[in-house]
Amino acid sequence: MLKKRKEAKKNIENGNEQEKKIAVTVKDLHIAYKGLQKISIRSHLLKLKPIKKDVFEAVRGVSFEIEEGKILGVIGRNGSGKSTMLRAIAGIFSADKGRIDLHHNTVSLLSIGVGFNKKLTGYENIYLSGMLLGFSEEEIKKKEKEIIEFADIGDFIYKPVKMYSSGMYSKLAFAITAILETDIMLIDEVLSVGDTQFKKKSYDKMRELISDDKRTVIIVSHSTPTLLELCDEVLWLDSGKVKMQGDPKTVLDAYEKEMNG
Repeated sequence: MLKKRKEAKKNIENGNEQEKKIAVTVKDLHIAYKGLQKISIRSHLLKLKPIKKDVFEAVRGVSFEIEEGKILGVIGRNGSGKSTMLRAIAGIFSADKGRIDLHHNTVSLLSIGVGFNKKLTGYENIYLSGMLLGFSEEEIKKKEKEIIEFADIGDFIYKPVKMYSSGMYSKLAFAITAILETDIMLIDEVLSVGDTQFKKKSYDKMRELISDDKRTVIIVSHSTPTLLELCDEVLWLDSGKVKMQGDPKTVLDAYEKEMNG
């Protein structure tokens, strides 16, 4: 499937059959976390010391564009700003500076630990998550049965999410995002979740989803073989900045050389 997708895109580009369409534009993106320095209660109450704020800039001036239907891989060591950037593109974090333009495309983030209201049941969270992704109640209703069957968590679907194991949580999160298909998919280190059987099912589903030559995908991963196999281009982030972007093999070879050097 992926091979056919890439061949089809190559034929279009070579034949100049359609104008290139941009799906995502990120321009001079800056995102910082702010925290308070620890001081004693006495100092705070008596105002002996001013409260200082620590600022950590996770993303520092990142810019890139992705064409519609392309698969962009994002790599970098822990703390390089990969997940923060993905959450900003998904609309979870706000930029301190710069802009993100999705060109009217719908977007979903596939990342474990993001999303659910734990007081609600899994069933209720299907609708809550779907509406947050921009789907109508009617559209979610059409996909409801497929989501429940794919998650395969039995009667727990009607129990509060706070009762779920991490495996059940992961299965439902994956099922919702994978079945409610959006124009842009953001995947954060979750190409396989849950038990062995579900890992196979989720990976097969993900390959099916990204084989659609109209769907734009951004994959954050530490797995260079996965990025080499799936991606049209790779972006290397280092300390919140773009260190390199381009052909997957060229970028990944340079990344591996630095990591192992």
